[in-house]
Amino acid sequence: MDYFTSAEYADKWGISQRRVAMYCKEGRIIGAELKGRTWLIPADTKKLEDPRKSKSSEKMEVKRC
Repeated sequence: MDYFTSAEYADKWGISQRRVAMYCKEGRIIGAELKGRTWLIPADTKKLEDPRKSKSSEKMEVKRC
């Protein structure tokens, strides 16, 4: 299986490397492995939704009603 680093996924997804590392640490990225100080993420991983943004959109919907 091919792996990419958290830095490579950060560039690909347009988010910070720290955010990708937090996803890995929280177990939200299936198959992510910590090798030394580097997170290795399977190449077929899809971008996760940012929970901070989904909460904001829910609040906006409530305000509109």
